[in-house]
Order: sequence, then structure tokens, then C-alpha cells
Amino acid sequence: MHQAEYYHLESSRLVCDLCPHGCKLREGQAGVCRVRRRQGNRLEVDNYAQVASLALDPIEKKPLYHFRPGSLILSAGANGCNLKCAFCQNAEISQGSVPTRHLPVEALVEAAGTRGSIGVAFTYSEPLMWYEYILEAAAELKRRDYAVVLVTNGYLSEAPFRRLLPLVDALNVDLKSPSRDFYRKLCKADLEPVQRNIRLAHEAGVHVEIAHLVVTGWNDNDESIQRTAAWIASVSDEIPLHLSRYFPHYRYAEPPTSEAFLFHALDLARRELKFAYLGNIAGGGSDTLCPDCGAIVIERRAYRTRVLNLRDGACARCGRSLPVR
Repeated sequence: MHQAEYYHLESSRLVCDLCPHGCKLREGQAGVCRVRRRQGNRLEVDNYAQVASLALDPIEKKPLYHFRPGSLILSAGANGCNLKCAFCQNAEISQGSVPTRHLPVEALVEAAGTRGSIGVAFTYSEPLMWYEYILEAAAELKRRDYAVVLVTNGYLSEAPFRRLLPLVDALNVDLKSPSRDFYRKLCKADLEPVQRNIRLAHEAGVHVEIAHLVVTGWNDNDESIQRTAAWIASVSDEIPLHLSRYFPHYRYAEPPTSEAFLFHALDLARRELKFAYLGNIAGGGSDTLCPDCGAIVIERRAYRTRVLNLRDGACARCGRSLPVR
């Protein structure tokens, strides 16, 4: 095992400071994430350099629609997550424990540029619980001019999050709801740290996109969609929002999100935001349109992407600057 960072001793307990849970651990006990464990007076990481999933994906699958459109990125994930979402769509890896293989930082970095990949996306479960490995890997990836992407729930303490930001090119943050009650009841967490970290990343100049799973019976209503979009717009109305269809999984068995409601939600979101998209659904809602002239700037059919009207970061038709990197 590998020694963790961000912890302190408090009387007979060891307190993990990596995320807002602040787990107070007895000897041998792991935190909420299941991968950070007390050994004596040290906090150790069970999943350091242990890869549960490794694949070459389209960047759009993260989803990132405004960062290197049409490119491929090596995607890596580990066991562990610090949220307990009842509806988790990746529960096998985030809440379970799938077989892993050892992949040293050097080997990951060597693989980063193969088969046309632009870098590495840390994804699939919760990469922030892979913190020490990502910190080392991201530094080396940046030295070699590879892209570093995080697909994350954003639930991290402020100091470690700030430390990571200079090493990250793009983030997709899963903002699950604008409701504290939703986070507490369904995710066993708090909303405020996620919102804070979205603001911090945007202010630091990191490319940010937001994913929002529309869960039947919880946030599949006009008020929730409007509040989500309005809050994102308070940070920037040019942050892309991805509204994703929920399917029954893990501990939540409600029917899949209504397709009709998702298209309605897309219309609601676009009243607040310049760029909103649909995910996990066929039938549209994935093209990037110029907010001024309406031209199709980037066309997407599943994960087939065509850049049609983008020139030097602007719409080729009308010249409007577009937040596409």
C-alpha cells in the first residue's frame, strides 16, 4: 500500500482530510470511499496504481463536447467512491470491487500517447479517491504535453482540490442536484463543496463541463432543471450542461427517465445556458449550435463527431467567439 496525504491524528482517531466527510478511523478501518485505510498512525491507500478499467474512448464519452472535439483519450479508473448514490450507474466499480492490475505511473504515461490518444482521462468511478496516483501521473503527463481530464463528483476538500487544478486541463463535474436534501438523502453527502469546486475550477481557467443525471422521481421536474441551469449560469452561462438519462441500477428501481421530459428539460436549460445537450438518448440534442446565428458548429451522431463551422475558436459563419478548446 501507498501512504496517503491529507490526514491528521485526533486523540485516538485518525482523521482523513481529503474530502468533506472527514472520516474518523480506528485501526484497520477504511473511510466511506473504501480505499483509504488506517494502518497504525498512517493513512494508506489501497488503490494506488491499481487500475480497474482502462480503455481508449472518444472524448465525447466523458462527456466533454467543447474540449478537443473528435479526439480519443486513454481513460483509466480505479475502485472506490466517496458518495453513496442509490442510483449509481457505475456501481460495480464505484461501490463494488472489480479485479485490478498494477499500472505504475510510468506505464500509464507511456500508454497516454498511443493509438492517437491526446492524454489521459481519470474516470469511471471517482478519480479524486485516487488522489495520490493522479497527482503524480498528472504532473508527468503535463511535462510531456498530454491532456489531463477528470470526470468527477467534485466532492473534495478545498486544499487538495486547489493543489490539483494547475495540473488539469478539463473537468466534467457531476452536479447531481441543486438540492441539499437530494445530496443528503440519495448521496449521503453535501452540495456546497461541489458547487465551491466548480467555481474554483472555472476561476482557475480549467475547462469545465457539467453532467446532470435526471433521476425519475427526484429531479425530473421543471423546478429542479431550472434551478440547476440557473446556478450554472451564475458561474458562467457558457459552461456546457449535459442532461443524461437515468436507467434503473444499483439500489434504485424507478423506470428510466421519460424521453419526452428530457427534451423538455433541454429547452428549459437552454433558456439559461448557451450550450446544453442530452446524453444516453437517441434522437438529437447533441449538436453544438452557435448561440448567435444558429449554425451547426459541431455535429454529433452517437460518438461520430464532425467539426463543421469552427475556425480559430469562433463560429465560421458569424465570427462569434465560442468556448471550444
